[in-house]
This record gives sequence, C-alpha cells and structure tokens, in this order.
Amino acid sequence: MSLAWEGGRHPGWPARLGPLRVDAGLVALRPPRLRDASAWSATRLRDQAYLEDWEPTAFDGWHERNAVLAWPAHWSSLKSMARRGHALPFVITVDGELAGQITVGNIVRGSLRSAWVGYWVAADRARGGVATAALALVVDHCFGEAGLHRLEATARPENAASLRVLAKVGFRQEGLFRRYLDVAGDWRDHVCFAMTAEEASPEGVVRRMVAQGYARTA
Repeated sequence: MSLAWEGGRHPGWPARLGPLRVDAGLVALRPPRLRDASAWSATRLRDQAYLEDWEPTAFDGWHERNAVLAWPAHWSSLKSMARRGHALPFVITVDGELAGQITVGNIVRGSLRSAWVGYWVAADRARGGVATAALALVVDHCFGEAGLHRLEATARPENAASLRVLAKVGFRQEGLFRRYLDVAGDWRDHVCFAMTAEEASPEGVVRRMVAQGYARTA
C-alpha cells in the first residue's frame, strides 16, 4: 500500500499538471489566479446556454454568480479549501488560455482517502479532447502525488458528452442517484462513476491514453 500521502500535511497542492497535446491544442492545469477574473467571467457569461443545463441551480442568477466581481470570492474559497487540504482546484488551459475548471473536492484522508471530481469546459473547447485530457491529468495526480485511493464523479444521464469522457478515462458506472442534485431548476437523477488507484495502475491513465492515440505528450 502506498503511503505517499504521509509525506506532507496536504499533498498534491499547489501543482501544475501537463501539458498534454490533443486535437484542440496543448492542455495543461494550474492553480486558479486572482487575475483570471476577466477571462473566467467572459467565458462563463458567453456560455450560459451551454453550461447552465448541467450545473447546480444558481439561485442568485447566472449573471450575478459569474460576474467579474464574483470571481475574487470564488477564488478565495478555492484557495482556502486547497490550503486546508479539502480540495485540489485547477484552471484548465488550452494553448495557455483559460478554457475551464476541474476541481477535486470533499477530500477525506485516513482509511478512506477518497474525493469527488467535477469539471466544466468552454463551449468552443468542448470537442477535441480537452475534458478527457484534463481529467486524465487529475486522476494520475490524485493517485500519485496527492495520495488518494478512490475518485467519484457524477453526470446526468442526458449528458452524453460527459458520460463518454468518464468512460474513456476509465471510470466505471456504479449506480444511479435518484433526484440527486438541483440542476437547472429541478432535482435531477445522476449516474455515479468511480475509479480506484488499482484501476489506474500500473502505467497510469495518461500513459494509457497516449498509447491508445487519444493524446500526445508535449
């Protein structure tokens, strides 16, 4: 059993992951920055119609929740959770430009060593392997430097693109959560997926994807 997680109080943070080259460009992950506000807000506001159907209901309104002035509080919360070891938040970049976010949250250490992972990708980057590359980088990081053993992810049954991404990376379906989360104004069913460190070994997810031709190392 790997005990890499004992080497630090909150292993795996901060970190820069990648890059991986896919059809859309060079995908890398980095910690969020305060100066991401303009790019983050512009992307989120532009892509409201694309993103809103798949994200938790924004009771304060989409524009208020994703305005430039909303970013500092969001960034500060992510940074605080990362420093306490509760989350691993990353910005997804493609060719150096902000293209989404991927977050590992609800990290539990001890005998469980588990967390969930969630992500969003800009509409103009939705194809070309960006989400798949970002998720693969995070999975290998979680099962490596971050010292986790199990990752969970959920997706609505109607979200075919996200279901494909999870399956391609190697997550297996474990069940259906009935009326699990308030999304787009109603309680929605979600399919539950999971993956353990043993399922990613021995070569890791990124190497497996490269071998299968889904990505190339930069």
